[in-house]
Amino acid sequence: MKRRHVIAVLVVLTSVWLVSLTVAAQDQGSLKIPNGLAFSEFKGYEAWQLIAPSQTDESIKAVVGNPVMIKAYMDGIPANGRAVPDGAMMAKIEWSRQPNPESPYAVNVPGALKSLAFMVKDAKRFAASGGWGYAKFDADASGKLAPAGTGSACGYACHTRAKAHDFVFTHYRPR
Repeated sequence: MKRRHVIAVLVVLTSVWLVSLTVAAQDQGSLKIPNGLAFSEFKGYEAWQLIAPSQTDESIKAVVGNPVMIKAYMDGIPANGRAVPDGAMMAKIEWSRQPNPESPYAVNVPGALKSLAFMVKDAKRFAASGGWGYAKFDADASGKLAPAGTGSACGYACHTRAKAHDFVFTHYRPR
């Protein structure tokens, strides 16, 4: 009798866990920046190709691009002077930085997710912000994402420093 009870509890707990995963995924899919981009517009970003990593004192970041963005880099952007084509997308995945205790030498690796930031090129839709729309989602301690910023032009002010490169900071690095 005791074994059945344990099995029943495990089944219920597993079901609750699976439902919570489903709800979290649904919540993530409905996330949207105020008056701006939806998280769902960047579906599949996890499989995009790495453009370049970066590191600050507190975090490790990976900048990735969709196939349109990678092709633009392969075609010579930004050195060729052309604008990034519409449909290009980039994501910056940011984690807290932590040492890898299993490594035989000092190395930092990604820890907890801190934020996801996205850029999409659409010259008509985002004409007021150099043709780019921006979205950022911050993660809390549990990894749950919430919109950050005030709209899809929110990243424009920072990116004007890279106007000569069509507002893109990160350059594709040779492999």
